[in-house]
Amino acid sequence: MATLRLFAAAREAAGTGQAQFEGSTVSEVLAAAVAAYGAHFAVIIENSKVWLNGEPADATAEVGVADEVAVLPPVSGGFR
Repeated sequence: MATLRLFAAAREAAGTGQAQFEGSTVSEVLAAAVAAYGAHFAVIIENSKVWLNGEPADATAEVGVADEVAVLPPVSGGFR
């Protein structure tokens, strides 16, 4: 099982910052998370950056049991 790390709005939608999911690719891990956390979570990850082991990743990247997939939603606001 891969570790899924969630930040900001993704963490809020899931109700947790970390979970374990089965999947051999990034997209399979994310699909398992969507099945667990629902439609609101799915909307958030559509616009999020996804990283695999600290590096930007695409949906087809292979995932192993010791890997970490991180979901980083866009951040709004800032200094004016």
